[in-house]
Amino acid sequence: MRMRNRCFSASPPGNLVPSAAPTVGGRRHRPRDRDAFHSPWCHSDSYRGWSGGLALVMATPEERIVELGLELPEPATPVGSYVTAKQTGNVLYVSGHGPIDTDGKSIRGKVGEGLDVDQGYYAARRCGLGLLATMRQHLGSLDRVIEVIKLLGMVNCPPEFGKQPQVINGASDLMVEVFGDAGRHARSAVGMGSLPFDIAVEVELIVEISG
Repeated sequence: MRMRNRCFSASPPGNLVPSAAPTVGGRRHRPRDRDAFHSPWCHSDSYRGWSGGLALVMATPEERIVELGLELPEPATPVGSYVTAKQTGNVLYVSGHGPIDTDGKSIRGKVGEGLDVDQGYYAARRCGLGLLATMRQHLGSLDRVIEVIKLLGMVNCPPEFGKQPQVINGASDLMVEVFGDAGRHARSAVGMGSLPFDIAVEVELIVEISG
């Protein structure tokens, strides 16, 4: 975690007000916590603590990727009449991504038959890394991601399998590792009788981005 000196007043985080905050209608504007951390005077998306009037903020998403030693795969290439990501306004919709392992091959099979839950978790995490690669390609930098809004995870599994949430945690945990609290999202984790090319997991995302 990086600690950066920010020019905030010595108030607790719930009353976070930059000492040089702009005025609105003659009154000092008090931003919401999320606004404060996505404003021109503070560029991080979350904080870990408060000490001596200084906000202790986490590194940016791009810095976290380096700190965590994450290697993103090559961005996915569409295999049909669609695009890997579509932006409308300040929302980016990212198409479903399958799990590409470090050897460049897809992770295939059914979770609960040929693959166990831990292997499914790993496959979901690999899907998440692919999603990060596609977002970086589209946005130029993952630092433009304000928050992860919704994640949909689909698990290739037999009908009796019921641990889809534990599997999709592989992708969800990755989003929190990279984006901090801004990576916490609404989510659906569902089982599928089959997935394209017999991939083990498929994950798609909706994120809010800066202009």
